[in-house]
Amino acid sequence: MPQITIYHNPRCSKSRCALGILQDKGAQLTIVEYLKTPPTALELADICKKLNVAPTAIIRSNETLFKTLGLSLDNDRSPEDWFRILADNPKLIERPIIVKGNRAVIGRPPENALELL
Repeated sequence: MPQITIYHNPRCSKSRCALGILQDKGAQLTIVEYLKTPPTALELADICKKLNVAPTAIIRSNETLFKTLGLSLDNDRSPEDWFRILADNPKLIERPIIVKGNRAVIGRPPENALELL
């Protein structure tokens, strides 16, 4: 069975719940605490490809940091610009993101993790 990677924030209840679901199912996991070990812009591009979404779909636009940086989802930025912003500011990345092989899901709701099992 391919390894599952969860981009996890232990302070987030949804992230903890998704992790618990995967652990309860006996999934072989790699846990990446993305605030301590942020994904690179290239890794974020790969994740979005697996999610089949634009980078703006994984942005936590309600975070104070988003407003502090003067960002808007209406900004005319390239995907590469968004990936760089997210890599530089991992607090803005939606959580959790769960990846297995060529597929990925956002764990909101946490039960979305089951789609990869």
